[in-house]
Amino acid sequence: MSTPPAPPPASPVAAPPIPLPEFVALIAALMALTALGIDSMLPALPTIGAALGAPGANERQYVIGAFLIAFGAGQLLHGPLADRFGRRRSLLAALAVYAVANALCALAGSFALLLAARVVAGLAIAAARVTTVAIVRDCFEGRAMARVMSMTFIVFMIVPVLAPGFGTVVLLFGGWRDIFWAVGGATLLVLAWFAVRMPETLHAEDRHPFSPARLAAGWKLTLSDRWSLGYTLAATALMGALYGYINSIQQVMADVFGRPRLLLLIFATTAGTMAVANLANARLVMRVGTRRLGHAAVVTLILVAGLHLLLALSGHETLVGFAVLQAVAMGCFGLSSSNFSAMAMEKMGHIAGTASSVQGFTSVTVGAAIGALIGQHFDGTTVPLNAGFLCAGVAALAIVLVTERGRLFAAR
Repeated sequence: MSTPPAPPPASPVAAPPIPLPEFVALIAALMALTALGIDSMLPALPTIGAALGAPGANERQYVIGAFLIAFGAGQLLHGPLADRFGRRRSLLAALAVYAVANALCALAGSFALLLAARVVAGLAIAAARVTTVAIVRDCFEGRAMARVMSMTFIVFMIVPVLAPGFGTVVLLFGGWRDIFWAVGGATLLVLAWFAVRMPETLHAEDRHPFSPARLAAGWKLTLSDRWSLGYTLAATALMGALYGYINSIQQVMADVFGRPRLLLLIFATTAGTMAVANLANARLVMRVGTRRLGHAAVVTLILVAGLHLLLALSGHETLVGFAVLQAVAMGCFGLSSSNFSAMAMEKMGHIAGTASSVQGFTSVTVGAAIGALIGQHFDGTTVPLNAGFLCAGVAALAIVLVTERGRLFAAR
């Protein structure tokens, strides 16, 4: 028996259920828990590897990779749950599990046990990505959604700036296990904030029963819609470059430039340009449009990555040159990713949770695998990282061209 088509979505109210500044801050805090679980670990990777017997420097990257792959896979589960049981219940339960998983990481006695706990943590916090996108889509659509997502990313980007520094401070006064305890504590604080302030945003008419047939129908709709699939795949290529950077940056600073103590500054610089790009996007997207801004960002990324790769191959790359070009590339990533996410969700309002889960699973899981591939090819130079960014940009542009039938910069 075929599943009946889903009813039209309830129209977004174009306003959040709580004051907009608090709404943006809360959504950003929920999303930031994922970044905190990744970036605060970067300064501690050598210490973790030494304490738990990781075989080598590249193997330490599994602390990040295991989390990311589980984070992507978990989204397939959380999306349907958010559409069935609502955003609140699904997210509150997942945040509680995430706090417990970080406690297990802090107590791990071996590298294998740590990786297992990181998998659980990634599976749990996947709910934050799925549910926050669904909550924003419940309240906004189109350019308004892109604007709110950009505002959220401005706040969200503060965490990558501060998280490595936070990890370093913890290591000065404690041990690497204390980082996980702190992430768990932050999770409980955000959980309490969300529980007290955020009401349910899922409209009653958009609540769907949890059944294999309806789930398959939602997946099919998400993957068969031209805009949803196209911009999800384009975002996936770009996410691969981002994760390649996260996997490689600690070794780049230590082994290529011999300046491991500057990791925090370089990381803050690149995250800062992403925040600036999203600030610009929030101000411009209502007038210029998601397509013009997103497409221009990808084209610029290709040019910058190509120049960076040539500089690395020539053997004349300096730390300053790396920092400047990488910062510009990351700014382009930030500008394109928020617009691509909004465009992928344009027609998915009535299955926002399921659609967000499928899109998130694809972009994060495949992106994490691409990023791991880039990271594992680290050879003591920045060539693999720069080549990864160039290939990701070219792939994203090619996918956008197919999706838009050869037209760039044109509003739909």
